[in-house]
Amino acid sequence: MRTPRLLAGGVTTALLLSACMGGTQDNGKDAAAGYDPQATVELTWWTGQTEDAEKVAESLAAEYHKLHPNVTIKTSPGAPTTDDLLTKLSAGFTGGSYPDISYAYGNWAGDLGASGKTQDLTSYVADPSFKWEEMPAAARTVATADGKVIGVPALVDNLALLYNKAIFDKAGVAYPTDDWTWDDFRAAAAKLTDPATNTYGTAYSVSGSEDTTWHLWPLLWQNGGQILDGTKPAFNSDAGVKALDTLRAMAVDDKSMYLDQTDEKYHPLFNSGRIGMIISGPWALLEIKEAKLSCGVANMPGVNGDHQTVSGPDLWVLFNHDDVNRAGASRDFIKWLTSAEIDAKWNLAVGNLPLRTSEKDSPEFAAYVKEYPGGQKFFDNLANAKQARPTVPGYEVLSRNVGDAIASVLQGKSSAKDALDAAAKKSADAVEN
Repeated sequence: MRTPRLLAGGVTTALLLSACMGGTQDNGKDAAAGYDPQATVELTWWTGQTEDAEKVAESLAAEYHKLHPNVTIKTSPGAPTTDDLLTKLSAGFTGGSYPDISYAYGNWAGDLGASGKTQDLTSYVADPSFKWEEMPAAARTVATADGKVIGVPALVDNLALLYNKAIFDKAGVAYPTDDWTWDDFRAAAAKLTDPATNTYGTAYSVSGSEDTTWHLWPLLWQNGGQILDGTKPAFNSDAGVKALDTLRAMAVDDKSMYLDQTDEKYHPLFNSGRIGMIISGPWALLEIKEAKLSCGVANMPGVNGDHQTVSGPDLWVLFNHDDVNRAGASRDFIKWLTSAEIDAKWNLAVGNLPLRTSEKDSPEFAAYVKEYPGGQKFFDNLANAKQARPTVPGYEVLSRNVGDAIASVLQGKSSAKDALDAAAKKSADAVEN
């Protein structure tokens, strides 16, 4: 997840998508059947990017047009922020003004798939020339909704442990290792906390957003739990309670955890030397570099040797306009954009991990890990992303309910068991229907 925040209104939008679009309208026909590669086509591409990355996207669209003069690609961010894209897409589905390609957070996949507006790319990506297997398994799973591939990974990432070496050195605490348990993490967080200097051992978002929720999932999985049992909420199992209690102990008992009400404060506080450790992703490396922070990266703390993490892949979702040439051209463009050669000009150029394993030996990746020393660890940590968040309609509703439960527990307002049970009850209708 390039930007871990979600708008509070996202839940309402998700419900609108899945409830008002009437479910899938797939008639079984390939949207690109009969595609003429020489046809004159204009595509609309909502990139969901900030200003600098948008300029890179525009240059790549121009490069593709030079190679395919019959295909013009109109690029724009699509909305004021990436968070706003889901609302914009929902309105576009109603009014018939949605794009051919849009950036989308992976946790929107279930609702977008249920809209009936996406292409079914299952057979397309299965062609050996696409090299689908080069992309991480978790990313491929997130691109799949209701058994159909609706998009192609646009970004891959994962959560790992980042630590400020100076704070560890000052406290005389040994640096984290890839073998750390959550008990090791908790003990270090307590030692690094210093109320006299307002220094905390670690931090956690309690905004109730997806940034709050998805940080819990690795602990849930490491303890043997699951998010859903079929379509029934299962995160309130004994494993879920144990996972949340692990966090509660640091926040409530030890007071070694800074609780961020906004999602936006804990990274700057880490970079300024006020927080010793955070669980975050490769997007943090740019600001760490700018802060000239001496930072290390290790695997997620684990349970019984299980160091599973969570990946937050984002997607290029392709939409159907009942025009075989637009469908075919959009597929060809995304295949080109996500190829190993061009991805080096896109993701690696803007500071993200590469999409494909074949890029690990490229000069561009060597330059990336030199510029961002933690990049190699995050790339290797993709192997620990063994499960994916569910791509079911209603996941956003579930996420918000779980996020609110986590926030309540970490702020000492309720027990883990009561909060998760309440979240499961509130989420049942959203994901089971």
